[in-house]
Amino acid sequence: MYKTNFDFIVEKAHATAEPVRVAIAGADAENILLGAFQAQTEGFAEPILLGNKERIIAKLKDLSLFARQYTIIEVSDEENVVQAAIDLIKEGKADALMRGNVQTRDFLMPILDKDNALIEKGRLLSHITFLKIPDYPRILAVSDVTVVVEPNMSQRKQIIKNMVHTLQALGYERPNIALMTLIEKPTFHMKDTVEAQTIVREHTERPIADCELVGPIAYDLIISKEAARLKGFDCDLCGSFDGIITPNLLTGNTLVKAMQIHGHASSCGILVGANIPIAITSRSDPQEQSYLSLAACAALKNTSVEWKL
Repeated sequence: MYKTNFDFIVEKAHATAEPVRVAIAGADAENILLGAFQAQTEGFAEPILLGNKERIIAKLKDLSLFARQYTIIEVSDEENVVQAAIDLIKEGKADALMRGNVQTRDFLMPILDKDNALIEKGRLLSHITFLKIPDYPRILAVSDVTVVVEPNMSQRKQIIKNMVHTLQALGYERPNIALMTLIEKPTFHMKDTVEAQTIVREHTERPIADCELVGPIAYDLIISKEAARLKGFDCDLCGSFDGIITPNLLTGNTLVKAMQIHGHASSCGILVGANIPIAITSRSDPQEQSYLSLAACAALKNTSVEWKL
């Protein structure tokens, strides 16, 4: 069953037995704090605030959150606050990781560090953004928009698998996934179109994951049944896709930001492929996005979905 709004994520978060203990790396970030404490109010998150204690307390006071329940762990500016948060998780004192006032690269590097053993051999870390677009009738997942810059065919298959397994963990049965390209006909001078055709052909013979997979397919055909009719593109799934796999990071990131800024889409983002839930939002994102990202982490915390590649 497809999802029309973010209620399905929040409901799954509320269904968890215990609140997720979330280590926020660089917690002196306004909307990150507001979203985390909203999640605490609703009972599915327990904030652990890491970073410069003085700045965190000042921010809590500015936001009238100082009297709330939380844990602060001092991490000096000379120390790696993301590594400190990961160490806390490895010690069993936290369950999930969340980006706070930290640059994206600085947040990702300790996660990808093999010494931290957060990603099992053979797995790929990728990012999924969930979008609620006003003119689209269902929640749309987009990947990868943060981690994998130019995925090769093998990586793209793993990104598909990450997305499908995540959607299934959140309640989807057999999601419809599109391999987005500029055009819908394979052409030798657009490598991503040929790769998309090859991936779909291989999926037909040996499924990558339990999903419907279509590609190559252009964005207008993914979103609109009418565009498919006008262009004579024969695919019943046009206008009803649950997820988009983009050809590269630039395409995915630009698509998501355009939807957020110009399409007034609400959204949330998580990293998948690691053995812990990871929430990642921009410091400029609204409170709702950090709240929903934490809800997704809480919802996925106790999933029994198989991630073997």
